[in-house]
Amino acid sequence: MPPKKTTTGSIKGTLIAKKLALKKTIRKTVHRKRVETWSTYIFRVLKQVHPDTSISKKAIQVMNSFIADMFERITLQASKLVSQNKKRTLTPRDLQAALRLVLNGELTKHAFSEGTKSIIILSNATRF
Repeated sequence: MPPKKTTTGSIKGTLIAKKLALKKTIRKTVHRKRVETWSTYIFRVLKQVHPDTSISKKAIQVMNSFIADMFERITLQASKLVSQNKKRTLTPRDLQAALRLVLNGELTKHAFSEGTKSIIILSNATRF
């Protein structure tokens, strides 16, 4: 006598196969938005200036938001200057002009010197 065929096993198998196929079609890759953080650089600079001093996570968050805000202000001002001059390329000179407008006094001088150092390092690195 031949064995009896059960329909529940085949129905169950097809339902599982349909669910898997549906999951594969519905599943989309979730891309997380990248969050820029300056915390590692804040910590490095702190250790260069004051090696024995520590900083809390809350203070790093405050410094991170401050740096992000200043970065946004400087880039916005630089892009306004470039568009007012009817140019398409942002040059170091445009950034220096934006720094003069956004920052005041002694902070501008330090920013100029650090920017000039980084431009020199970059230009030396790109030479062959």
